[in-house]
Amino acid sequence: MLSYILQKIGYAILTLFGVTTVIFLLFNILPGDPAQMMLGQNESEEQLKAVRAKYGFDQSLTRQYFYYLNDLSPVSFHSENPKDYTYLTEEKYNAVPLFSIGNTEVAFKTPYLRESFQKSGKKVSSVIAETLPNTFVLAVSAIVIALLIGIFLGIISALNKDSALDKAIQVLSTLGMSVPSFFSAILFAWFFGYVLHEYTQLEMTGSLYELDDFGEENTLQLKNLILPALVLGIRPLAVVIQLMRNSLLEVMQQDYIRTARAKGLSTRQIVVKHALKNALNPVITAISGWFASMLAGAVFVEYIFGWNGLGKEIVDALNTLDLPIIMGAVLIIALMFIIINIFVDIIYGWLDPRIANT
Repeated sequence: MLSYILQKIGYAILTLFGVTTVIFLLFNILPGDPAQMMLGQNESEEQLKAVRAKYGFDQSLTRQYFYYLNDLSPVSFHSENPKDYTYLTEEKYNAVPLFSIGNTEVAFKTPYLRESFQKSGKKVSSVIAETLPNTFVLAVSAIVIALLIGIFLGIISALNKDSALDKAIQVLSTLGMSVPSFFSAILFAWFFGYVLHEYTQLEMTGSLYELDDFGEENTLQLKNLILPALVLGIRPLAVVIQLMRNSLLEVMQQDYIRTARAKGLSTRQIVVKHALKNALNPVITAISGWFASMLAGAVFVEYIFGWNGLGKEIVDALNTLDLPIIMGAVLIIALMFIIINIFVDIIYGWLDPRIANT
């Protein structure tokens, strides 16, 4: 099992390196001068030169790439020249110097995602730290809704195969997979937040924390989580229903299930004690991918509902061409996708030890 885990971690590191390279190349071959994006239209040539030197924009693409890797690496190399981009400063790098090699200082630090172009030099890591928890809460809530309802309806559908109830559940799940999230968000916001507002007391827009009526402090507004979580959970809910139904039907045909029936166990006992664990394998595998993709898919849902999460921040950054925030957000989402997949692979190996031994 240990070698299986180490193998997955090795694959994850290679995948993360590839994603980092793609992100850098994608956003650095785009037309436009990053220095001008930062300064706007009132810049002077001297200001442009200073910004390019400060952020390494005046270097070759290859050197900028290694600067980027160096910024992201926990163990990084820094020049002792104050004019060099990699010069170690407290306001730029939260680092602990380790030792020196000639004119190069080696330090241990938290990954540096650089600074926002539009937020007065605010660190991208600070922007992500402020918005990612809201997106995480939204994604977890959506997944919980999808799992609880989806597994239940999938079991009901499998146990009532080809009945009217089964067909109704299948129609609903197919409809859920076919409707785009942004359309569902608009429909839910209008219907439950506007048409039925008097009965639901739900708002069309709102975030997890909002200023009180006096504008003095943020207050927790859990009711604002209901609509975006439901909308974000619709598509994975439909997938869970289908997977759970098909997987359970397949498991129920196995020999050990027939043996359990012959021993006189009830259908409930067979499903709960014997069939459910094995039937959950494909559900767990699929839901891991859905959870990571929801961090990216939450972009439109958060924007429509005014949810102050990473998705809404990405849309705002795209509108203002704030490339560091976009790059940092995409990288964090990719990292979470990789971590989640490692975690799920480990769970999958625990559920089926044959996988870990192959």
